[in-house]
Amino acid sequence: MHSFTVNASIQIVPVVTDRHPYEWVDEAIDVIRRSGVKYEVGPFATVLEGEYASVMKVVDQVNEYLFEKGCAEWISQLQLQVRSGGDITGEEKTAKHR
Repeated sequence: MHSFTVNASIQIVPVVTDRHPYEWVDEAIDVIRRSGVKYEVGPFATVLEGEYASVMKVVDQVNEYLFEKGCAEWISQLQLQVRSGGDITGEEKTAKHR
């Protein structure tokens, strides 16, 4: 895949009863924060922005973290926008609404 900037949103939906689902979500967001990839937390999903490989690596890290820490079950919902001819940024898509 190319090295242009892409956008992705990831929503983690823990299917658990051992603890409040938000606790797992908070830990997933911390994995994203530590990754160094640009991100913005929203009420339903976290938006990532960066080079394709870096963004996909973070998605993998979040899922691996949940698995390794013993989260019983979760849904990872991912949206990914890729432009084959160049960068696509969140600012480009939302600036006119701010």
